[in-house]
Amino acid sequence: MNTVRDLLLVPLILAAVLLCTSVPRLQAEDLGECQRRVAHAEHELHEAIDKHGRHSRQANHERRELHNARERCWRGRHQWWEEHERRWHKEHDWDEHDHD
Repeated sequence: MNTVRDLLLVPLILAAVLLCTSVPRLQAEDLGECQRRVAHAEHELHEAIDKHGRHSRQANHERRELHNARERCWRGRHQWWEEHERRWHKEHDWDEHDHD
């Protein structure tokens, strides 16, 4: 009985140790990933506006993608990247119509 418990306990402890040591690295990558995701969405929106027009279906789709990228960062980090100002915002204060 003790042997079975010990066999189950070892992988659990190992998993906990690995999780605890990888959390800071994952958080740093998440911050960079948020920044890249928002920057990419901004770029795609500008491309759609240039190619299809400010009020096109494609531009509206990219506006939603930008909104989703900002929201994802906000939910995960309580901050969002402003590509034009090249800085992080710590308030949920983006303008949904900033690219209209």
